Amino acid sequence: MVAPWEGDNPKVPLNRLYLAGPDVFRPDAADHGRRLVALCAQYGFDAVFPLAEALPQGLSPHALARHIYATNIAHIANCDAIVANLDFFRGPEPDSGTCFEIGYATALGKSVVGYVPEAGTFAQRIAARYPHAVGSAGKDAAGWELEEFGLPVNLMLAVPARIVVGGLREALEALRQQA
Repeated sequence: MVAPWEGDNPKVPLNRLYLAGPDVFRPDAADHGRRLVALCAQYGFDAVFPLAEALPQGLSPHALARHIYATNIAHIANCDAIVANLDFFRGPEPDSGTCFEIGYATALGKSVVGYVPEAGTFAQRIAARYPHAVGSAGKDAAGWELEEFGLPVNLMLAVPARIVVGGLREALEALRQQA
């Protein structure tokens, strides 16, 4: 189901996808990534999961971080679109690395489709899943404004991306309609 807040991405041929999201942190990340890539193949897309390649051994943590960054940036540049898991991660916000990848892809003019597991505005989704984080009168528990533009995620993600409710399958359906 494509939500009414979907972005306005132009129709371009979409073949190769970069799969962004916190899925790389799962205990079964490699196996899960293979399942995601296989699902993309069922829809006719060639997909890149960031952990598809073995990480080099013997690097310092900082050197390994630079390697992962450079590899993922190259993958994004070589893909036609990003499909991003924008579910909440470690709190009531999407994964920050995924947010960066969406921004980078948007700057490169790539199509972006994000997915969230439930319908509702950003504030409604936070209140439903993280009620302790919500205060009163449109404020969070610390008194800061809760963003409320009728979008399911922060406007800097929802405006340039097409956001669908569901999972990867629903995002791939949306991409198939776009391609």
